[in-house]
Amino acid sequence: MLIQIVEDDRALSEGIALALKEPGMEFVQSTSVRTAKEAFEKRMPMLLILDVNLPDGSGYDYLRWVREQAQIPVLILTANDMEMDEVMGLTLGADDYMTKPFSLAVLRARIKALIRRGSGKASDVFEEGGFHFDFERLIFTRDGREISLSVNEQRLLRLLTENRGRVLTRSVLVDRLWSGGGEYVDENALSVTVNRLRSKLEDRKDAYSCIRTVYGQGYMWKKE
Repeated sequence: MLIQIVEDDRALSEGIALALKEPGMEFVQSTSVRTAKEAFEKRMPMLLILDVNLPDGSGYDYLRWVREQAQIPVLILTANDMEMDEVMGLTLGADDYMTKPFSLAVLRARIKALIRRGSGKASDVFEEGGFHFDFERLIFTRDGREISLSVNEQRLLRLLTENRGRVLTRSVLVDRLWSGGGEYVDENALSVTVNRLRSKLEDRKDAYSCIRTVYGQGYMWKKE
């Protein structure tokens, strides 16, 4: 597996490669948009770790270019910690986003998740706490009872379960659920969708709250 690291801080780039190194993994390290494109054209990587602030341009420009070539997993790693930066990265096609400083243990976990997803090993079936969600066949049940979900509720559920234990901001969720539609999206639309999904998933008898509100931030799927 070839992983491309595009990072102008050479020491950090070396540290990332050492932290991720496992048998069968190779790394190509680039410090600019130009050298990253040259390396990519010589040999396409299977995964990309990308800094946004590069000496000869923006990592977002490189991400746009990569998405024209292939659909490989991309993790943005940057000091830009504004919500709009995360929204921009995810909108352009990044699969994950981490801000500096970061934990190498968390980075390794995120990369392994992207590798599983990129290699096709990620399942379309999610099972937890009596829930069984088959996103390929569009069958959703709890304790054997079938649940009927709208298209947006299905999309929201998939986003939350694929990122369980991680807070997804309201802006990111709105962008993922309604991007490309061209219509105005009322700021209350996400709250309405979340509440409808909750009402269909939760058993009022045990008050199981699977979708947790993180006040001032967004929502997350509660880990068992």
